[in-house]
Amino acid sequence: MAARKNNVQRPLAGEGAAPRLALVNGALLVLVLVCAFSVIHSTHACRELYARLQVLESSRWYLQEDYGRLLLEQSTWASHHRVEKVARGDLGMRAPDLAHFEVLEQ
Repeated sequence: MAARKNNVQRPLAGEGAAPRLALVNGALLVLVLVCAFSVIHSTHACRELYARLQVLESSRWYLQEDYGRLLLEQSTWASHHRVEKVARGDLGMRAPDLAHFEVLEQ
């Protein structure tokens, strides 16, 4: 049996390929440009976020420093020696006499 030939004529490789190739090249160019702009945008966003992080870390450092100072001041104001000094001097308080103590049984 002999192989049958198709009667349909196919266009040559050069015919009609140029417009299709130009369309593919144009689509690829647009795709490359979109990718390039997205890289530029993401790099810019990353730099903005990093700058914001630096500002926030600096602010955190100053707040931590203030908190340390406030803790030191609180411990100074609440020391037993100072409380006793204020109680005796400014408020006129004194320790009770032993005669005023009562022992209670449970």
